Amino acid sequence: MKNKVGFGIIGAGMIAVCHAKSMQILDNVRLVGFYDPKLDAAQKLAQEFNCKFYRSFEEFLADPEIQAVTVATPSGLHGKVAGAAAKAGKHILCEKPLELTVAKVNDLIRTCEENHVFLSTVFQSRFTRPVQVVHKAMQAGRFGHMVLASAQMRWYRDDDYFNCSGWRGTWAMDGGGALMNQAIHMVDLLLYINGAPEEVFAFAGTLTHNIEVEDNLCAAVKYRNGSFGTIEVSTSCPPGFPRRLEFSGSTGTVSFEEDKITRWEFAVPQPEDEIIKAELFGQADAKGGSSPTNINQEGHACQISDLADSILSGEKRFLDGYEGRRAIELICGIYESAKTGKPYLFRKN
Repeated sequence: MKNKVGFGIIGAGMIAVCHAKSMQILDNVRLVGFYDPKLDAAQKLAQEFNCKFYRSFEEFLADPEIQAVTVATPSGLHGKVAGAAAKAGKHILCEKPLELTVAKVNDLIRTCEENHVFLSTVFQSRFTRPVQVVHKAMQAGRFGHMVLASAQMRWYRDDDYFNCSGWRGTWAMDGGGALMNQAIHMVDLLLYINGAPEEVFAFAGTLTHNIEVEDNLCAAVKYRNGSFGTIEVSTSCPPGFPRRLEFSGSTGTVSFEEDKITRWEFAVPQPEDEIIKAELFGQADAKGGSSPTNINQEGHACQISDLADSILSGEKRFLDGYEGRRAIELICGIYESAKTGKPYLFRKN
């Protein structure tokens, strides 16, 4: 029988259910139990997934069957609960964002390193086939000299989405709006595929919702490789449309929406191009564009499995805390520019 890593889930909301369903289909993971301060919610999920629930966080962390945890709490609690779990010797898979500021992300990374546990952040979109083929093409130099790399998210969230939870739409617990909460996955993909930013200038506003944070934002980015791009995000565009990313260089352009390639053009064709077009071309549906419940668990399953394999083998995981920090650095820089009305320059690490 293949070894399995025992996972506990912190949280009992929608994303916790996604994590649990992901674990059900994996052969290297065993779901041990749930903890949530709302004991009835944790108990309900424990019954649904045939596992334990815990009456206190201390009881949860003390269980030796739990080797790793997934953090599925409101964003503003991520660092607090993940840090406590790390000190208890548990490996961490934390929902995005790792934390709400770069300084707090650094603190969490340091805590995990000091306690010799793995830290990974949930960026499940990296594991999709379109992202992987575009990343491979970029690494192979097929784009030539990069000139443009942009992302567009025109999603919709109704008032009930924010009203049903006291933490959504607040700076203290959400850390931002459309950019930090919904578009962070696209920000991560821009960095993963095109590389680090050098400078950004942004506008942000709250145009259609009664919330503290932005529901619309547009940023112009200059990357260290010399290319330019825009990041355009909204939760004010009913009924919600597929996310779109596009990368253009001197010898190639690729665009994709969600899990479908919509353009794949290179100056020097390769044999795999026709296979990619046959398998991945098409029209994407909006998925999470209209509701956060319209996501599947395939990407989460890939990432949970990847972390479990790392724990079992002791080898470096695919996406560590430093990778998770990159998106927070860019997002916080964008917010600073929108706040001050001035360009924000990023330090070279």
